[in-house]
Amino acid sequence: MRYISLKSLSFATRPALAALVLGTGMSGCTLATEHPELGLNIPDKYREQQTRAPDAAVPALEWWRGFRSQELTSLMEDAQTRNLDVAAAIAQIAQADAQVGVSGAALLPTVTGTAMAERVRDPGGAGMSSQFNLGLTGSYMVDFWGKNRASLYAAEESATVARYNREVVTLTTMVTVANTYFQILAAQDQLRIARHDLGAAERILGLIKQQFNAGTASQLDLSQQEALVSTQRASIPPLEVTLRQNIAALAVLVARAPVNFKVLGGSTTQIAVPRVTPGLPSELLNQRPDIRQAEAQLASSNFSVEAARAAFFPQIPLTGQTGFQSAALASLFGPGAWFYTLAANMTQPIFDGFLLESQLKQAKGVQLENLQAYRKAVLSAFADVEKALVALQQFTLQEGLQTKVVTSSRRAFDVAETQLRAGTVNQITVLQTQQTLFTAENTLVQVRLSKLLAVSSLFQALGGGWTPQKALPSLQPSTPANVPS
Repeated sequence: MRYISLKSLSFATRPALAALVLGTGMSGCTLATEHPELGLNIPDKYREQQTRAPDAAVPALEWWRGFRSQELTSLMEDAQTRNLDVAAAIAQIAQADAQVGVSGAALLPTVTGTAMAERVRDPGGAGMSSQFNLGLTGSYMVDFWGKNRASLYAAEESATVARYNREVVTLTTMVTVANTYFQILAAQDQLRIARHDLGAAERILGLIKQQFNAGTASQLDLSQQEALVSTQRASIPPLEVTLRQNIAALAVLVARAPVNFKVLGGSTTQIAVPRVTPGLPSELLNQRPDIRQAEAQLASSNFSVEAARAAFFPQIPLTGQTGFQSAALASLFGPGAWFYTLAANMTQPIFDGFLLESQLKQAKGVQLENLQAYRKAVLSAFADVEKALVALQQFTLQEGLQTKVVTSSRRAFDVAETQLRAGTVNQITVLQTQQTLFTAENTLVQVRLSKLLAVSSLFQALGGGWTPQKALPSLQPSTPANVPS
């Protein structure tokens, strides 16, 4: 960059430059942002909290590794780099950063160059005349009331919102990948159970057919068992739908075509359940990117109110023009061809059809809306943790109880099948033990799935995989680069 000394400028151009510099230095001297009262009561602990270990409250950066599934870890890594929603959120950051530059331009002078060559025929055909002009025009709007600076701060906070939004989208994507993968595992478990139960029901049907042929079983016994076999066979297609649709959904999450995407899967019993503790509610305000996003959005609207309020005050534009003008190109840069003009004026809105007043009311309305959105984000975050804790605790308890139900039901079925072969049990009892076992096994899979979903929900509720250091601080206006304070 080339610097120009003030001494090298002509005496006549110094007032214009001094006015521009003075106006720049006066910019924003009255900016005083107002922050509305948040009015939130932060609880000391969660209702379902069992420990207050704050160190364990922050989930690990790669929290999904706690499930100890290599395939899930690979899918998570692919989603971080390939997911299209995350890519769109990154593009929004670029847009927000560009808007900061657009808003900051109003705080700097503008300089434009002009060049003109003109040839005019005199009236009456007396002759031709030429006119040549080469000059520079500079202008600056003195931001004495801080309107432009407030607009810049609002844009900076909006850029912060975009960064937090990317973290929100990333966290949501990761949790969705985990939940979809768990749905696939549960569907595979249910398919294995359905096929196993179908085989058991067909085996019992074979025994009843033998007894029917021998005259020891009735047509009713045979028809009831045939109905159970058909019911078990009919339960398989819906499970296939669930499995294949979730695989297709998972393919989209990692930005792959479903036709070329495969998932090995496995079983929900192979997934470890990591230990998660919530910590203190006050820590959640910094741990969740959606709360920080709402906070930054509120800060942006605060500055927008200041900009709308400053628009009521006078505007002071400064303009200056200098250059060379001559009727002959050869003498364009001669001593007598140089000219300059300086101008300063002030405009005060008097009546504009209540435009400025309506714009201020609109800005205040947006501010109030963002304030309520921030309050809701905080309260919803507390509720998310509470609901996830309740679900995790109760589904863990139900899993233990349901496991006992399955064990007892399987034992009863085995005994009933043995007695059926010996002809010492009623077929209705066998039918009931089959139905009880089949229902208990499916319920156990659903409980295990619900438990895994509760764990991932708790990670999401605690802002898992994100730390406050990864995003810009909000509610702290900073002096923009290249703008004098």
